[in-house]
Amino acid sequence: MNSKLNILVRVDLDHARAQVIAKGHITVHSVQALYVVVKRANSLKQGLDLELDISNAWVDDEALEQLQACSRTHHLPAKIDPQQKPCNVSVLAPRVPAVTGPALIAA
Repeated sequence: MNSKLNILVRVDLDHARAQVIAKGHITVHSVQALYVVVKRANSLKQGLDLELDISNAWVDDEALEQLQACSRTHHLPAKIDPQQKPCNVSVLAPRVPAVTGPALIAA
């Protein structure tokens, strides 16, 4: 899998929906870039329903926990959004969790 983070945003303002699709490797560092994109999408229209699709990404456990916390609290981290505007983001989790630790190789 490519470690470079690729992000695509689809927006339907008529139905107040947006989808942020991320592929590649999401780490605790690269998740910050994802937050910025989500914040920009959220600013397009009040009450926008955002779906964060990371189903085809390789997501580190800590980064996934951070994203799920945003989904539960409906707020982005204060460092990203100091005004703490409501953010209705749902996370479509990866199909296969990231490997945390040395990978086992079958002989």
